[in-house]
This record gives sequence, structure tokens and C-alpha cells, in this order.
Amino acid sequence: LEEFVEFRRELSQMIARRPSGDTALWPVVESVQVDGVCKEVISPAPHSQGKIADMTGDIATTIANGLDVTGVMAVELFETTDDRILVNELAMRPHNSGHWSQDGCTTSQFEQHLRAVLDLPLGATGALQPWTVMVNILGGPASGDMTSPYAAAMAEHPTAKIHNYGKASRPGRKVGHVNVAGDELDEVVYQARGAASFFED
Repeated sequence: LEEFVEFRRELSQMIARRPSGDTALWPVVESVQVDGVCKEVISPAPHSQGKIADMTGDIATTIANGLDVTGVMAVELFETTDDRILVNELAMRPHNSGHWSQDGCTTSQFEQHLRAVLDLPLGATGALQPWTVMVNILGGPASGDMTSPYAAAMAEHPTAKIHNYGKASRPGRKVGHVNVAGDELDEVVYQARGAASFFED
């Protein structure tokens, strides 16, 4: 008997934990899926301050401590139509939903993962701007050349930080991402989507 979860949106709560037990949480984010692949991440998730952030943080902390996690972990979640928060998936590693932290907060998930594994004090996870949006570059140019669009994308969207994975282009494959941080969510989304569009056919 199949059961379906009626949900409003997908969330992700990133957490880091060191062997000594200290933990650090990033703001809970909203992830936007297209054809089963993460296309965008908005940090923080809109309308998540207070109860939702408290719930997702408590869930992630309970899981990380219960599983004795060392390093960074993503807890992917559903916010249901009846106001529950359900765990969907765990990723015991730096995760696509945390890529925004490279340019959007004090300590990125990659630096934090190293600190946690080495049992060093964890870094601050505060946001540098009110909003950060990450847009994945899916597929890449048909030519496979990820370098030629850089100049035009940078000129048109100077606030965008473009990250190239050096992977071969393939339909639906994550070959890079764009991060943009700023004060106004609509503008940040526009800039991030615009910069990413230069790399997709």
C-alpha cells in the first residue's frame, strides 16, 4: 500500500558535529527540485524563523548526536501541508544544499567539515547577507565549454560567484553552481538565475 506525503516544500538543515560532541547549525534552507534534481537553494528558507527553524535544528541535532556523527551532515526534510516536519533523507557529507555557504556565511560547509573531522573548534555559521541563493548549473553548454560564458555572465551579473566542477556536460548533470548574496530576495534570485543561464543551453 503506497502512501504519499502532501508537502508544501522541501527543506534542508545542515549541521556539523565534532567527536567531542559540539555541534553547529546553519540556517535552514528551502530547496527547489526540478525533475527530481535540486535546481535552487534559498537561505534562509522564507518564513522559517522561529518555530520551523527551532524544529529543524532540534531534529538535526538529535540525529547527529544519536548517530555519533563526525563532520557535516545534511538532513533533508518535508514541510507538510498539516504543519509537520518529516525527515526525508540523510547525507553524511558536505551537500549540494550547503553550497550556498561558500559565499553566504562566515564558515563554509567545506571548512567546517575539516574542523569537525580534526576535532577543532567549529566556526561561526552566521549569514553574511540577509539572503543567499544557490542555483545549480545543470547539463552545461552543448559544446561542453564551461569557460567561454564566464566573461558575459560576470559582466551582466557582477554579484554572482560562479563555481565550475570541471565535469563533462551531460543532460541533467550538476556541472557547477552560482551563489548570489544580498539584501532583497527577488533581486538575489534574479541575479543567480541570470548568471546560471549563461552556462545552460
